[in-house]
Amino acid sequence: MTDVPQVPQPRSGRSGPSHVPVLLPRVLELFEPVLSGRPAVLVDATVGLGGHAAALLAAHPELTLIGIDRDPQALDVTARRLTAFGERAVLRRAVYDELPDVLASVSGGEAVPQFDGVLFDLGVSSLQLDAVDRGFAYAQDSALDMRMDPEAGRTAADVLNDYSVPELTRVLRDYGEERFAARIATAVARRREQHPLRTSAELVELLYQAVPAATRRTGGHPAKRTFQALRIEVNGELDALREALPAALDALAVGGRAVVLAYHSLEDRIVKRTLAARAASRTPVGLPVELPDHGPEFQLITRGAELADDAEIAENPRASSVRLRAAQRLEVPQ
Repeated sequence: MTDVPQVPQPRSGRSGPSHVPVLLPRVLELFEPVLSGRPAVLVDATVGLGGHAAALLAAHPELTLIGIDRDPQALDVTARRLTAFGERAVLRRAVYDELPDVLASVSGGEAVPQFDGVLFDLGVSSLQLDAVDRGFAYAQDSALDMRMDPEAGRTAADVLNDYSVPELTRVLRDYGEERFAARIATAVARRREQHPLRTSAELVELLYQAVPAATRRTGGHPAKRTFQALRIEVNGELDALREALPAALDALAVGGRAVVLAYHSLEDRIVKRTLAARAASRTPVGLPVELPDHGPEFQLITRGAELADDAEIAENPRASSVRLRAAQRLEVPQ
């Protein structure tokens, strides 16, 4: 495995957020062949607190990194962290499905050159989970916000208080894979007739009452799936990923690599299907030869999804659910 370079670390405790980038040695190892020893450009589509970005910039002195994030608080932290890398670190506030527009702005509106690597580290960031007032963590009482960009869009409270029972059931079922979605949505509707749901503590209390006791004893925290579903709905995460990943693959140079870290089955399913489609032949089944320009566009680097080992999970529990997949653009259609 690639040694992890010494890089600036964000502060921890009350003075700043704690942050341990997931699968960092493996991410560095995967990008090493395409970034080492030459000028290169990598897009970190979910730069967050800059853990992966700082390590990549430190490992590759000729690398320019374009970091994208919708969270202004995270970008402020990352900008300070990456100051030492000067103009090699370019940060933009945007949702990652705005990738083509970001690249156009970086190039001054001229034709955007293809880049050599793209990294997606999906899901909620350390800063968002640790900040009590953001409403992402069900273990801490706060306003039901959950917006990754705290200045835009509807909140989790808006979803809970404004959606119809069928709409809310769909969100909980499809995005939280919650088996008691209809039961929870009905309980929310009854509660909001009395007063709107505003805090995470109110929602957790309702969920304890709505989810059967037997399930609570064996199925983990009863709020986990509902909070995931609300976060995905509030931030449009899956729709953004469906748009962003194909656009990023299209913009990769020959030999360029995409590395994606997903943290729940819905994200990972989109990543798996997208990469598999690009790695498959488009020649109709049954033809004896490969049609010109119909060969695979990408080669899968990982066999299935790679997981964090026990040692990393013990050090960083947020790595317990990670699924890593990677692919490389082929030089010629195969």
